[in-house]
Amino acid sequence: MAQAPKLAAYAGYQYFAVTSPGAFVAHVEISRPDKLNAFRHAMWLELRQVFQQLSTDADVRAVVLSGAGDRAFTAGLDVTDASESGVLSNDGGLDGARTATHLRRHIAEFQDCISAIERCEKPVISVMHGIALGLAIDIACCTDVRICSQDVRFAVKEVDIGLAADIGTLARLPKAVGSLSWVKDVCLTARDFGAAEALAVGFVSQVHESKAAALAAAIKTAGFIASKSPVAVQGTKDVLNHSRDHTVEDNLKYTGVWNAAALQTNDVASALMSVMQKRKPTFEKL
Repeated sequence: MAQAPKLAAYAGYQYFAVTSPGAFVAHVEISRPDKLNAFRHAMWLELRQVFQQLSTDADVRAVVLSGAGDRAFTAGLDVTDASESGVLSNDGGLDGARTATHLRRHIAEFQDCISAIERCEKPVISVMHGIALGLAIDIACCTDVRICSQDVRFAVKEVDIGLAADIGTLARLPKAVGSLSWVKDVCLTARDFGAAEALAVGFVSQVHESKAAALAAAIKTAGFIASKSPVAVQGTKDVLNHSRDHTVEDNLKYTGVWNAAALQTNDVASALMSVMQKRKPTFEKL
């Protein structure tokens, strides 16, 4: 695959490389391969900045998220870094209430940074390969479409380091797959599971023979999404996310309010005319 051009507006990021493999498509690559793309504090802060920027970038309509290197999507939290300078370090001198306050603020910040992927107005497709542990599941659950390679090794690892997963997996994974029994199985045991099992339970929607093939499929899908009305695509993502967390009645009301505004777009007429004239429609930036 030819090297995609870098997006100049995203050149200042240290841990993420952002390129444009196609029209209105952004490819975000977690870029710390020498550490298996494991996350340190500065990385999740930067992740939030990247996806906040993508969310309002009119030149981006779909996003692909992957990990640099051949070995890992991400190995999760950099536990060594966190032990030396982060939340797992023992500062001492604080009573229980003050320690809890600091930890709560830290966890809330971490959660908010990862949730920026889900809040992004544009659809996000994750491409997972190799090692995909712990935080990898948190991140993947925030994406809209999940694709992986056959060599992927997933695990919800937090119980193996003495804690309950707290960045989003336990909230989102039960809603992403159809079996709560399976969710409890992998979360309580911290066991590995592979691509075939992930596909069987619906955690991923596609499995490909290699990282390159998975990435190519994701970019193709992102390009197809990006060719459609951004009003329709972004509205669909928002309404579907609302549906996941609300009753049918609440979502119908929400959709009605949303479309009362969205149906006034010129995109509807453009799409209908393109069908009748048998041509590919084009849509203005949003």
